[in-house]
Amino acid sequence: MAERQAVLDAFLKLLAEKGWQGFALRDVADAAGVGLADLYADFPSRQALLGAFVADIDRRVLAGTAPSLDPDETVRDRLFDVLMRRYDLLRPHKQAVAALVEGLARDPVAALAMSRPLRRSMAAMLEAAGVSADGWRGALRRNALAAMHMAVLRVWLQDDTVDQSKTMAALDHRLKRAERWAQAIDQIGKSRRGRKSPDDPAMAPPAAMGETTADG
Repeated sequence: MAERQAVLDAFLKLLAEKGWQGFALRDVADAAGVGLADLYADFPSRQALLGAFVADIDRRVLAGTAPSLDPDETVRDRLFDVLMRRYDLLRPHKQAVAALVEGLARDPVAALAMSRPLRRSMAAMLEAAGVSADGWRGALRRNALAAMHMAVLRVWLQDDTVDQSKTMAALDHRLKRAERWAQAIDQIGKSRRGRKSPDDPAMAPPAAMGETTADG
């Protein structure tokens, strides 16, 4: 719809001012100057509006990703850059995000509905960092990154520094911890493989942080 950006802007403004439960689709339509029927055809719920906003952020993060990966960068470095780019893009909407976090904490049904878009976003962030988000290993990575993102997001919401230094410190700390866990798991896997026959099918290497395999 031609008025898509106006609709999303109206949604974010109402979210910031009234909270997640404080407005209805009709309010969004009125604020955006579009008909309710036209709005409903594209966005039949507040969750749909939120999903569209999140997808826009995903696209903008991916658009800022370099076309080729720097071989000198670690996966941790690339994930740090990708997620900080996400927080930079969210910064103009911090009040709306804060209202959303508070509102979803009181609305478990909506929070559950948003878990799928969140995992899809985290898959996009992993792929931008050159890490496979496919298969069961990819599912583990998506869930782990989602938990990390939500923890750092709470720091970001309270971060009043100009350069977002508190957010950067929190993200760096959690990524380093994740990297250590991944390395430990990888070492356990190597130790187990050393006790098996080379023809044993269980020799398939575990996906440590940053490895990309055909099955994720």
